[in-house]
Amino acid sequence: MRSEFTEHFDIINKNFSQVFTDLFGGGTAEIILGNDSEDVLECAIDIKAQPPGKKLQLLSLLSGGERALTAIAIVFAMLKLKPTPFCFLDEIEAALDDANIDNFAEYLREFSKSTQFVVVTHRKGTMERCDSLYGAAMEEKGVTRLVSVHLA
Repeated sequence: MRSEFTEHFDIINKNFSQVFTDLFGGGTAEIILGNDSEDVLECAIDIKAQPPGKKLQLLSLLSGGERALTAIAIVFAMLKLKPTPFCFLDEIEAALDDANIDNFAEYLREFSKSTQFVVVTHRKGTMERCDSLYGAAMEEKGVTRLVSVHLA
């Protein structure tokens, strides 16, 4: 289990570095095993990130949007290691600003060639890049109508 963890950790770290750079349009990032334990299955995992134009720092020192986009990069790094046919994302990009929404949505669109995504979102930039939209509208009190739009 330890050797498999180490092997997959290294792959995820390489994927994370690449996905981070793609999502941020530059910068560097890595995940590292903490040295608080001799056992890789018990030690802490630290995330270091350097968005473009900033200094290298721990995840906890980044802004909320930067932390969210870094976490998204980790999700996609793991999906690259073990792709799934279907993935459900619930407001994963809620903390992002409009520029990073565009980066996220474009990356998601590209990744959707191999994985089908259902994304719960209120963000216009994400919805603009979807193939289909589904929603609920309450036109009068107590009456909910389902709405669907298939985009070309």
